[in-house]
Amino acid sequence: MNNKNSLLVELFVEELPPKALKKLGEAFAGVLRDQLVAQGLAEAGSVLTPYASPRRLAAHLTHVAERAADKAVSQKLMPVAVGLDASGQPTPALLKRLAALGADASAVPGLKRAMDGKAEALFYESTAKGATLAEGLQKALAEAIAKLPIPKVMSYQLESGCELPGWSSVSFVRPAHGLVALHADTVVPIEALGLKAGRETHGHRFEAAVDPVVLRDANSYALQLQDDGAVIASFEARRAEIARQLAAAAVTVGGGSVPIHDDALLDEVTALVERPNVLVCSFEREFLEVPQECLILTMKANQKYFPLLDAQAKLTNKFLVVSNISPDDASAVTGGNERVVRPRLADAKFFFDQDRKKSLASRVESLGKVVYHNKLGTQGERVQRVMHIARGIAEKLGDATLAAHATQAAQLAKADLVTDMVGEFPELQGTMGRYYALHDGLDASVADAIEDHYKPRFAGDELPRNSVGLVVALADKLETLVGMFGIGNLPTGDRDPFALRRHALGVIRMLIEKDLALGLDALLQDAAAQFSAIDGFDSSKATVELRDFILDRLAGSLREQGASAQEVDAVLAPLPQRLGEVPKLLAAVRAFAALPAAAALAAANKRIGNILKKAPEADAHVSELLLQEPAEKALHAAMAQVVPAANAQFDAGDYTGSLQTLAALREPVDAFFTDVMVNAEQADLRLNRLGLLMSLHSAMNRVAQLERLAV
Repeated sequence: MNNKNSLLVELFVEELPPKALKKLGEAFAGVLRDQLVAQGLAEAGSVLTPYASPRRLAAHLTHVAERAADKAVSQKLMPVAVGLDASGQPTPALLKRLAALGADASAVPGLKRAMDGKAEALFYESTAKGATLAEGLQKALAEAIAKLPIPKVMSYQLESGCELPGWSSVSFVRPAHGLVALHADTVVPIEALGLKAGRETHGHRFEAAVDPVVLRDANSYALQLQDDGAVIASFEARRAEIARQLAAAAVTVGGGSVPIHDDALLDEVTALVERPNVLVCSFEREFLEVPQECLILTMKANQKYFPLLDAQAKLTNKFLVVSNISPDDASAVTGGNERVVRPRLADAKFFFDQDRKKSLASRVESLGKVVYHNKLGTQGERVQRVMHIARGIAEKLGDATLAAHATQAAQLAKADLVTDMVGEFPELQGTMGRYYALHDGLDASVADAIEDHYKPRFAGDELPRNSVGLVVALADKLETLVGMFGIGNLPTGDRDPFALRRHALGVIRMLIEKDLALGLDALLQDAAAQFSAIDGFDSSKATVELRDFILDRLAGSLREQGASAQEVDAVLAPLPQRLGEVPKLLAAVRAFAALPAAAALAAANKRIGNILKKAPEADAHVSELLLQEPAEKALHAAMAQVVPAANAQFDAGDYTGSLQTLAALREPVDAFFTDVMVNAEQADLRLNRLGLLMSLHSAMNRVAQLERLAV
């Protein structure tokens, strides 16, 4: 790496918020780079390396100049008619404008004339000196600090280097104590947050070999911090080292053990340590009697530990700690962590034991005391609505057994909300309900449904594993959507506190991926009927507006998967009776759109639609005796052959074949519009031709509204 033109900037601060560190580091470095490039001080191809550790934000950038190149500047002054008098001499207005730019009358002969709109104008051409690195970096650093994505800033007093030590204050995410700015091996004289730039930084709080670390040059930053400061400055390098050590430690435990995979936890731990040291710890095996989800959650969320799973993905009594120190004897560190985690696990065991003393069914009554929404009542009332919706869906889809199991699962699905375990760990709702249902001796499909009714929880999440779970999950999401839309509690902009967009996508995925024989309109109407006793409930919003909302989400999802807006509109405009048919319909439309005949037929379809809108008296009746022109006879004959075949394919679910069969009508349709006057003066001829077009329009739009494909 060329040492002569690299730049290093570091802010040394108190411990930064760990969950935000990665984003802070990337934003700080990115804005610095963009600002320097914009000022001509860095090349567009300059290599940026961001650094972020618990106590520092830094950026290294290659190919940075000491001064930006001079730039030719052309400034419009005023119209020629205003700047020069009749004899071509400068007017006082022009002289005043030149003076403001540091020029005088001697610059007038060199002014450039050029058209500016309809009038000729005068332009002053000069050369602007390029910014020095000190000037440009000062501006770039101020911008980088101002644009940091900080939800909350701290105000703190400066103790020195300010007008009123102890009184003057600045604001930043955490108090800053050092600023480094090195261009190659030279300090760039800039200031920020009451600090003057230098070449000194600090390493690890306890294990640095040297303090302060005096940086030789910009390129030695990472190596010196690692060797002298015991700090891995790069977030990504530190993260990779932690992952390596976790895997290696798991191997030493044996038995096919692997650390639990959790990217968010790995990011957070990376933001908590400067030089990681992974250690193996353990806890008593008796705690493994508690559901592993509880133990894993308490170790991850409260202690930032990495639980170890065996080859069968079962929790072991070993866990990994990422320490920030590396003592010769680590027993004190491992012992301390084992002592800390023990009460946490004991609490989980106590909650689990206590909860199992009462059945889920006995807890349902308590849901009547838990407020769900001030307009929609309690969780108990909500459970009753979900039960009725689930029973209705199950009766449409299956037999009495499915309906009975779905009703029971819906009744018990929220009961774990009033358990001690879920009260302590809300993330376990549903999961604990399944364990308690199995303990109560309930059918496995009911227990699984209690856990699965929250699925899909996020994009890409799996769907419920069985039909009972599918029914209850669908009912639960429909109840939420219909209820919130009915009281006007709609998502706006980025605000969606009840996750209605996610619920809508969940409904879409279940209906489509499981190809359920359920109509969207009927589902919404049945669900809305459960809210009839709610004051101010608007059924129109809960059905019509909600249907449009769901279809908008579906349209967006289909476009993200590669379909064009026209193809999506063509499929969704007629509102398929079953959303499960949408993928097949869309595939058929996309295949049709690729045919040579598609554009002409789509345009003809649009033309037919416009004609029929203006002819309310038309019906689909066609009399062969009234067919006079060869082109209309040819179209009628072609339809007699093509349409029945296309309809048969449609009825068999072969939508692609149906549209491709209809493509054979292109030539007779084109000839019809070329040779036949639809709106003939003779009424019976006109109505017969309109009837022919109506029959054609109906046949062509069974799969989708093809006119939507017309450009």
